[in-house]
Amino acid sequence: VNLLPLQPDEKITSMIPIKDYNDDEYLFMATKRGVVKKTRLSEYANIRKNGLAAINLRDDDKLIEVKMAKDEDEAMLFTKFGQAIRFRISDARNTGRVSMGVKGMTLADSDDVIAMQLCSQGDALMIVSRGGLGKCTKMEEFTCQHRGGKGVKCYKITEKTGNVIGVKAVTKDDELMLINTDGIIIRISVAETALLSRITSGVKLINLKEGEEVASIAKVRKEDLVYDEAISAEEEESQE
Repeated sequence: VNLLPLQPDEKITSMIPIKDYNDDEYLFMATKRGVVKKTRLSEYANIRKNGLAAINLRDDDKLIEVKMAKDEDEAMLFTKFGQAIRFRISDARNTGRVSMGVKGMTLADSDDVIAMQLCSQGDALMIVSRGGLGKCTKMEEFTCQHRGGKGVKCYKITEKTGNVIGVKAVTKDDELMLINTDGIIIRISVAETALLSRITSGVKLINLKEGEEVASIAKVRKEDLVYDEAISAEEEESQE
């Protein structure tokens, strides 16, 4: 059913399950131009049927990620050119729903933020490029900085790798799904992926034909996969 009236050029960015609207929890948002915004979760407790404004965006900007966070959390922003910055959520002041937010990262010309993750989501980072290469890098290799800086290099971009397409905070028990531009999906284990330092390109994760690129990545926990496979088995039995 139609849950939210969207304009022709609008898309859903994030979906977050919520039990209670606590004052010590925030919706923490990141945009492609490096802006971050922290607003108390309680400000979204009473949402009208046609929705509420969550962030005020400039014409050349768009919302790319939203997480539920607390002041003690740390966030990381990642760019398509392989830069990353880690900072405390408390560095961003709390602002109202219709504000623009504050600078989270200073970007180089033509660079964009493509992912935002919380450090509490894992102990390593899975970084994947458009060319199908990727790696795991320990979270501890990224020191906490002040919000608004240029960050540090997290991935070595080459003609072979292409730009970074996605980053996920992971543990060794997680698995990752990669989908290419032709709609082919593969599943890989984080535990079997090369653990490499910050300024490297990684290894081949998916075989791509000429003209193909990695379009998107998604993190899946093993227990979720077991549950999904059990559901699929039940559906097959019912069809028989």
